[in-house]
Amino acid sequence: MNDFARSLGAALSLIGSLDPELLNVVALSLRISLSASVVALLIGAPIGAWLAISRFPGRQAMIVLTNALLGLPPVVVGLALYLLLSRSGPLGSAGLLFTPTAMVIAQTLLAAPIVIALVHRPSTLLWAEYGELARTDGLSTVRSIALLFALGQTSLLTAFLAAFGRAIAEVGAIIIVGGNIRGFTRTMTTAIALETSKGDLPLALGLGLILLALSVAVSAAAFLLAGRVGEK
Repeated sequence: MNDFARSLGAALSLIGSLDPELLNVVALSLRISLSASVVALLIGAPIGAWLAISRFPGRQAMIVLTNALLGLPPVVVGLALYLLLSRSGPLGSAGLLFTPTAMVIAQTLLAAPIVIALVHRPSTLLWAEYGELARTDGLSTVRSIALLFALGQTSLLTAFLAAFGRAIAEVGAIIIVGGNIRGFTRTMTTAIALETSKGDLPLALGLGLILLALSVAVSAAAFLLAGRVGEK
């Protein structure tokens, strides 16, 4: 118990003193996860809205597959991406393995299904209400999607927050494709895993507290936004 108290005190001291190494890891984590969340939103939101307004053979199967991908194992994504980006892989010439870009790609693959699912559900309800009006006005698919985005801005923000929450807490995929290189690809989750294995509990605890605070804040914001959507 005394060891834990000392480690916790040291962790709080690191946070209070704005330890440079801790700040660098937090900044890199935020940059990678925010980038992945934005890309996931740009890719997933249009797909989610398109699934809500389109009718085609295999649509239901695509929706089921998208929801199934919500439970995609991160280590499997990391392994598949590693094989693609390794020197012997089809994308090896791009030189992306063990770079922040590879980590953004991994997090995007994990976050995009969340965005698709969270945008599709409210978009379906909105389309049931406004779809007939859109068809009467002769709106194209692109303009119909834009209409759903305008009407469901809160849902888009909720989807973004959920994607960010998934991305910032991810460790399995990014440690495989990022390599956990100090000052280059070391994020909060990978640093926590490394420092804990080394026995450096103050840094691990400090990063853990920051990660916990971010996760709670994002989850609370998403919950409040979802509540506002439900009240409308």
